[in-house]
Amino acid sequence: MKKVAVLSLAFFLFAPSLAFSNTLTFKLGLFFPTFKSDLWDTEFENMSFKKSDYYSSNFGFGFDYFVTRQLSLVLSIDAYSKNKLGYYKGYVGYYAATLRAAGFDTNDDFAFPDSYEGDYDPSHNFNVSITPVQLSLKLLPLGRGGKLIPYVGGGAGIYIWNVRLYGYSIDFSPEPPWYYNESTGEFYRTDNPDPAVDVSIYPINPGAYYTDVRERTRMSVGYHALGGFMMPIANRTTIDLEFKYNFVKGNLENFQDFQPFDLGGYQISLGINYWF
Repeated sequence: MKKVAVLSLAFFLFAPSLAFSNTLTFKLGLFFPTFKSDLWDTEFENMSFKKSDYYSSNFGFGFDYFVTRQLSLVLSIDAYSKNKLGYYKGYVGYYAATLRAAGFDTNDDFAFPDSYEGDYDPSHNFNVSITPVQLSLKLLPLGRGGKLIPYVGGGAGIYIWNVRLYGYSIDFSPEPPWYYNESTGEFYRTDNPDPAVDVSIYPINPGAYYTDVRERTRMSVGYHALGGFMMPIANRTTIDLEFKYNFVKGNLENFQDFQPFDLGGYQISLGINYWF
């Protein structure tokens, strides 16, 4: 529903472009992120997410203005949004109250290996939304009058995006690390654990409260290449099969110590064009 709402608003804002267009296109597609940044890597390494969880349908529309019979200028807008709940792999959580009852002076929950029973399974949601507004040059080498109209092109765009992580977050970075001694039942921090009895444990921050880290609506400049073909099916109407590759990264401010986030991906879409 969010994707539909975003596109409905965008179509209303860009409707005046119809006055200068030769074609109007509506398309339905599939978006496959490329996952080429360390925040993606961290989520897939630690959580139960699979890459296929972030493949998703997307919707879009575009306006074509023909500069010549072989060249057109295209303004297009798409919307991608995916929100998934994932569980930490290999860990269970204990509430701070449970640990205090066991003699651990802490206000934080802690994660233990899943060989323990635990009080709960630590989890969080990871949400990614991307709305590219793109300007493309599209070359039609055979012109626009045949039974099959192939095209190639590319261009640049403004990518409107946001990323959000909310839920439990295990902190794997404390120095020195925390350990639980299975023999004595003690909790302590040391750089010299005894592997026979010391079990690595990690704080779940911030305690019993959810983490909520987000990059609110941001904008980044990116680039794309595309190719496809159109096929006439009726007077003034063609179907459009298109492949597009987007390459763009967005700088993260609130996800500290992470590299720029990969917003790129592959997109395959099927559309219908109306020719004015």
